[in-house]
Amino acid sequence: MTVTADRPTAGTPTTPADFVALDEQWSTHNYHPLPVVIAEAEGAWVTDVDGRRYLDFLAGYSALNFGHRHPALIAATIEQLGRVTLTSRAFHHDQLGLFCRELAELTGTDLVLPMNSGAEAVESAVKVARKWAYRVKGVPDGTAEIVVAGSNFHGRTTTIISFSTDSVARNDFGPYTPGFSVVRYGDAEALQGAITDRTAAVLVEPIQGEAGVLVPPPGYLREVRRICDENNVLMIADEIQSGLARTGELLALDHEGVRADLYTLGKALGGGVLPVSAVVGRHDVLGVLRPGEHGSTFGGNPLACAVGRAVIKLLATGEFQERSRTLGAHLHARLGELVGNGVAEVRGRGLWAGVEIAPGGPSGRDASEALAGKGVLCKETHDTTLRVAPPLVISREDLDHGIDAIAEVVAR
Repeated sequence: MTVTADRPTAGTPTTPADFVALDEQWSTHNYHPLPVVIAEAEGAWVTDVDGRRYLDFLAGYSALNFGHRHPALIAATIEQLGRVTLTSRAFHHDQLGLFCRELAELTGTDLVLPMNSGAEAVESAVKVARKWAYRVKGVPDGTAEIVVAGSNFHGRTTTIISFSTDSVARNDFGPYTPGFSVVRYGDAEALQGAITDRTAAVLVEPIQGEAGVLVPPPGYLREVRRICDENNVLMIADEIQSGLARTGELLALDHEGVRADLYTLGKALGGGVLPVSAVVGRHDVLGVLRPGEHGSTFGGNPLACAVGRAVIKLLATGEFQERSRTLGAHLHARLGELVGNGVAEVRGRGLWAGVEIAPGGPSGRDASEALAGKGVLCKETHDTTLRVAPPLVISREDLDHGIDAIAEVVAR
């Protein structure tokens, strides 16, 4: 599915090809989007500039867990826009404390460090873990180490790509930040062997999204918790994609009955309205920060907090966790029927699945383009996997429509 056109240099674009050409001329090519030009959206559906509707089967990589333009979130946004949007943290405002208290209560944690993007949350957690190691654990200054899992995806800042094993994200961006050890995801024995007296933390995704929605072996996350406890090491759970009801629980770690010392949250926390992220966790860990040591002009701004509070209110009902559990069971049952018929494996939890296309089938990109041709928006990861993550507001009928389209594209 390819849209080509001469690159417009003046005038107003009108067709999808015009908009694609304009993007390609003026936007840095750091993404390879499908040639679909979205102009409007509501719920689980988007509409392009020509008026064609598409079912959203990706939900902004979980940023749109509540669908496009959820009425409660839009109402909260509009109300706050009429009051105040930004103060900077040079002053208090009337939304910050409420947001932090409500998020801490929702997640069962003590303190909240609000930021903007998911990558910022991870960077913040890394800084906090190092400072905790020096101030509390007694690790010699400048020597703290953090153990991470291979095939991880935590963002694309310089520090984060320094411990990435993805050559596309990492190559040509060195020199790299030291202080990280990489072990195989799901291998508790390898993790145990990587722990030293200098280890500050273990950073892990409960489910690896970018890697293809990889679920670790049963008991692995409990072993991570045990190893951290026995060695006085912090457990940091990156729940930016897996958290906030995506897997059928508030947090993916909840499936294993495991608690982290720090969690990084993002994507869905902004309700699909604006970037909102946070690090939440124990008081004795986040409490190591002092004024001036870390900050953000926009982190915890009034508009972000108002939207975040509306998101928390939706999650507090449990409705979206239940929708993800119920519809997720249906999703995985139906996708499982495709194994052996164009699909090699289906992985995931809740309304989140990695569909591994069988050898000999279309590439992930070709499958994504074919799905767009059928009016379903999905996206590949690592060439052979379709990442399925529809908004949690999707109806069962629409969910079946998307699954039927996948079946048609991959079936052999």
